[in-house]
Formats: sequence, structure tokens, C-alpha cells
Amino acid sequence: MNLKVIAFDADDTLWHNEHFYKETEDKFKDLLIDYMPGHYISKELLKTEIQNLPLYGYGIKSFTLSMIETAVKISGKTIGGNDIDKIISFAKQMLNQPVEILENVEEVLKNLQAKYRLVMATKGDLLDQERKLKKSGLEKYFHHIEIMSEKKEADYDKLIHHLDIDPVNFAMVGNSLKSDILPVLEIGGHAFHIPYHVTWDHEVIKHKVEHENLTRLNKLIEILNYL
Repeated sequence: MNLKVIAFDADDTLWHNEHFYKETEDKFKDLLIDYMPGHYISKELLKTEIQNLPLYGYGIKSFTLSMIETAVKISGKTIGGNDIDKIISFAKQMLNQPVEILENVEEVLKNLQAKYRLVMATKGDLLDQERKLKKSGLEKYFHHIEIMSEKKEADYDKLIHHLDIDPVNFAMVGNSLKSDILPVLEIGGHAFHIPYHVTWDHEVIKHKVEHENLTRLNKLIEILNYL
């Protein structure tokens, strides 16, 4: 691999993220359990989130608006202000969570920084991602920060053009096959997939992915065996 740039996803690659959403979803289901069984509430919430992605994008604020909309729908517009206030408080708790860096992240970044240009390439709410990056203390390792509204082929093409390299010189490290891996492979780049123990249903890829430019890792530290 003639790599020049290594890009890292942030949420669930550099720091924990998705399990906070799952914990909040459980609180949300408990709040609405008198209206509908929990697994149906999860289905309705996911459907609302996906419908709202073109309007709100990704992140906690989008998730909160989708929870409120789902609660209004499930309750037949009878949900009270106190319960809406509780949903808002769930979101504020998420936004105030400490940033928990994943194992060996700083060791890997320190090692690779001397050999490659490192980029953080993540999607989500700009303010929230900037907050988490600052709290993490990892900003010093990155040559460039890219907070994207989407992670599709065109978005990676734009990033690679900005970095003034060819796709073959680019590698993406991430936990999501859908957002971090497949689009990069499609444009001719390299990818390192490190699964996280929790995956948002919208990001799940059910078919098996095989590609000559794909390397699967169990832990981030294993990337040093290849780079």
C-alpha cells in the first residue's frame, strides 16, 4: 500500500458513542411503554430518524427531534409537556457525557503521525463533533478535520481532492461498513474495518463484504502490523 493519508472515523472508532444512544433509547421506551411495547417503539423511532435524515442530518439534536416526533405520534398527540421535557433532558445528558477514548487510540495516532498525514473524517452535528474532539485531546494528531453531512462516494471524492492525493494513496479506518468502508473501496481507496460492539440499525450491512483493499481488524492496535 502506497499510502500517504490515513483517515479515521471518530464515533465508535476513536471514542465511544453508539452505546449512549442505545441507553437513551431504552429510557425513551420506558417513558412511552404505556402506549406501545418497547420493540415497536424502537421500530417507530428508527423509521422517524431515517425519514428525518435529509432534514436534520445526524447527531444528538436530530435524534432528539425524532424522539419528540415519535412520542407525539405514538401517543396520538396526547403526550404532556413533562414527558417532552424528560426527552429534552435525555438529550442534554448525552451532550454532557465525557468523551471516552477507545483502547490504544492515542498510541496508534502517535505512531502513525510520524509516517502519514492523519485526517479525522466523521459525520454528524458540527458543534457536537467539535466539542467531542476538543474534549478528547486528540486534535493535535490530525493534519485535517473533516466533519461531513454524509459519507458517500462523492463526499470521499471531495475530501481526497482537497487533500491533493489519488484514492490509491488514501486509507479509511472505521467501524461502519456502510459509511466508512464501502464508499472508500468503491472509489479505489483502502479501508481498515474495526467493528464496534453496538451498531445503529441504519448502518448495518447484512451481506458479506470482500475486497482486496479491505483489511479487517479486531482492535485498532492491530493496524500497526500493516502500517
